Amino acid sequence: IVAGGTGPAEGSKATTVTPGSWHLARMLEALDTWPLNVALLGKGNTVSHEAMWEQLRGGAAGFKLHEDWGTTPAAIDACLTVSEAAGVQANIHTDTLNEAGFVEDTLAAIKGRSIHAYHTEGAGGGHAPDIITVASLPNVLPSSTNPTRPHTVNTLDEHLDMLMVCHHLNPSVPEDLAFAESRIRPSTIAAEDLLHDIGAISMIGSDAQAMGRIGEVVMRTWQTAHVMKRRRGALAGDSGADNNRAQRYVAKYTICPAVAHGLDHEIGSVE
Repeated sequence: IVAGGTGPAEGSKATTVTPGSWHLARMLEALDTWPLNVALLGKGNTVSHEAMWEQLRGGAAGFKLHEDWGTTPAAIDACLTVSEAAGVQANIHTDTLNEAGFVEDTLAAIKGRSIHAYHTEGAGGGHAPDIITVASLPNVLPSSTNPTRPHTVNTLDEHLDMLMVCHHLNPSVPEDLAFAESRIRPSTIAAEDLLHDIGAISMIGSDAQAMGRIGEVVMRTWQTAHVMKRRRGALAGDSGADNNRAQRYVAKYTICPAVAHGLDHEIGSVE
């Protein structure tokens, strides 16, 4: 599992990050007795290189940039500079409200460096309304979080409620509701289905405790595959067994995220 958080705390519900070496030490202690391999993500939202190196020395396996802490161009550049030097992955949840810049400004700060874009479609957060365009870039490793998988009858309603809870919003406040509605877009969620089927989005994760559920990653991945088979028919070269499509979708929660996070020497593939 690639994850973060500080236990049953408000930050765990929103950012899924373990910030600072002290919290990393406490989480590593708490996880000692569990028969599970967990890579914890440190806080990338700082312009202090030393603060990030301290987290790496404390056991962080990578960094996550999250808009709730200000994913500014300066923070993006600093995080990627340290990540490149240390050989770890930077992961990004971009600025939904476009306060510090638009998607073009984020891409300018990335400067062609490798980065993992969480919930590339945007319902989980990210530049509204066009964060999905980053899936077209060779240096951006795009993924989805599972609540938008696949686009179905209750996807929009579920997301509005989930967003209110995760980000401590009030549906009675017009500004909070407008923020939520800017993130939940049926058109880009529907497009996400197709982008997965052609391989343009290559990973599916949970974003558990925030905008997603860890227990539904596998189920929703294969639901997406099923919907796409019914809508688009067999992939090129597929027989009735759908082997090409099966390999494409199993890779979304196994080898593709393993490669993205530098764990592929530990995690197998069906190839």
